Amino acid sequence: MNTNLLYNATIIFVCLAAFVLACWWLYRYQKNKKTSSFIDTLIGASNPKEKSKSKNSEESEAVQKAIQNFRMSGLNHIFSEEELELIHYDKPSQITGILSYFSTSLFDKNNLDDVLWDIVENCISHLHLEDCVIYILDNSRKVLIQKAAYGNKDKGGRTILSPIEISLGQGIVGQVAQSGEYECIYNVNYDDRYVVDDISRNSELAVPIKIDDKVVGVLDSEHSQEGFFNEHHILLFQLIAKLTAKKLAQIDIKNTSNITNDDVYFKELHFLMKEAKIYRDASLGLEGISKMLKVSSKYLSQMIAKLNGSSFVDYVNKFRVEDAKSKLKNPKFSNYTVLAIGLDSGFNSKSTFYSAFKKYTGISPKEYRATALETE
Repeated sequence: MNTNLLYNATIIFVCLAAFVLACWWLYRYQKNKKTSSFIDTLIGASNPKEKSKSKNSEESEAVQKAIQNFRMSGLNHIFSEEELELIHYDKPSQITGILSYFSTSLFDKNNLDDVLWDIVENCISHLHLEDCVIYILDNSRKVLIQKAAYGNKDKGGRTILSPIEISLGQGIVGQVAQSGEYECIYNVNYDDRYVVDDISRNSELAVPIKIDDKVVGVLDSEHSQEGFFNEHHILLFQLIAKLTAKKLAQIDIKNTSNITNDDVYFKELHFLMKEAKIYRDASLGLEGISKMLKVSSKYLSQMIAKLNGSSFVDYVNKFRVEDAKSKLKNPKFSNYTVLAIGLDSGFNSKSTFYSAFKKYTGISPKEYRATALETE
């Protein structure tokens, strides 16, 4: 009897000891894991690879921040401080990108139809909307006329399918033109003013286009989704309406000056060339850089010609040649072939590299390297 009792007590003791040991081991493991994680974090900060990643990330953030500052500066002469503040707190990168492209795509448009169709084709289409119509007010008849459209109303060839006229004060669009205030309708099915155009939809946003506080038109969009339009859409439509008004005002007084700030966009381009070294991408052409800058390609080409006095190709190749020159005389690149240096600097072939290099230096890359080495 005593033997069984002793046996059972021993078993219980062993189990308890094992349990305590397991708990102690788990505690030590968790503690070591936390300590190890902390040490790894410290090591990571001094580890060359981690440090390099961190540095690249910081440089990328700095570049993006600089680009955003350039774009905001480019809009300073168009929008008020209050409007710029709203952009800053909404979706600055998306909004400034759209507005930059919009303003630069309009730079060479000098008649009403070109301006309005460019808005719906090159700007509104970027907003992923189902429908958008621009109305212009005919003051003599007191009616709003559909002048440009995106979506089902776009018949192609810059013509509108079954265009309609809306009297001033009629429907949501007519009331916006009359009041001068925007309207965002969550569900048009509960609004008696709603006028069906091509098809019936569920929500609508209408924003007035004003010149000197007088309504000259309305920017209107409908969507099949109930409550689709939000504060972001309202802000963006108001800014687009203001840009549209500014351009239309220039046409009225036959002012051919641009609504863009060429200097700011050129500084942004120069920054990307010098700091981000985008010229090293051999596949990057006019279209690629214009998308990066959020400007139209035609505007980019003419801006470089105007402010730099050269073609786009010459402008980019000068950076590539300077990059190649610095590498050809740098001992760190002594094991690189001349061609490898040219390709690394952004040229896509030996012939274009040699041709551009000789154009700007008067000698071949091979001769330049030999001369540089002799000098040293």
